[in-house]
Amino acid sequence: MALFGPIKSKMVDPAAALPGRAQPIPSPSEHAVLTGRRIKPPFPEGIETAVFGLGCFWGAERLFWTIPGVYSTAVGYAGGYTPNPTYEEVCSGLTGHTEAVLVAYDPAQVSYETLLKTFWEGHDPTQGMRQGNDTGTQYRSAAYWTDHAQRESIERTRAAFQQALLSSGHGNITTEVGEAGDFYYAEDYHQQYLHKVPNGYCGLGGTGVSCPIGLGVREG
Repeated sequence: MALFGPIKSKMVDPAAALPGRAQPIPSPSEHAVLTGRRIKPPFPEGIETAVFGLGCFWGAERLFWTIPGVYSTAVGYAGGYTPNPTYEEVCSGLTGHTEAVLVAYDPAQVSYETLLKTFWEGHDPTQGMRQGNDTGTQYRSAAYWTDHAQRESIERTRAAFQQALLSSGHGNITTEVGEAGDFYYAEDYHQQYLHKVPNGYCGLGGTGVSCPIGLGVREG
């Protein structure tokens, strides 16, 4: 993904963050792949949401929209300070956001732990403020919880995956874990980008280590 402005590898101080704007950046309401399904609330009854950061959100979103039981997905910006940022502002490192994927899913069809397994295995969560060749705070690994059950699941699977990573010669997990705050939808052309541009850039690369969900790690 192209960067605009200097690469930032240290979180901006909240007082120095860009001011942003009151109005949301224009973005579509419906999914380009899962036709007829909204990417914004309100969602159908029973649908829950999860928010993950795995580096470049183009490839990250595609990982999740292919999972049975996922209702829809969207890309946007999370974990920062600037309201309604643009892509260029996020890439400047002056908003504090990471590129994120909002996953709307039916827990009767797919468990949150299954989404976490995709999250942990779909990228390298030990790389700090980068993911592969993509460098900057907007590429940091993140998992944001919406309730206590999600928080417990993140922490439990993180501990299990950490042990698996260490056993395979990898370092410590640097994933940011916190309560889900505002999710700002990215611009139209970013939504389901790899569907619109099938040969587009995808910088995702996992560690090759399996997250041991289902192997001594309770699901559900």
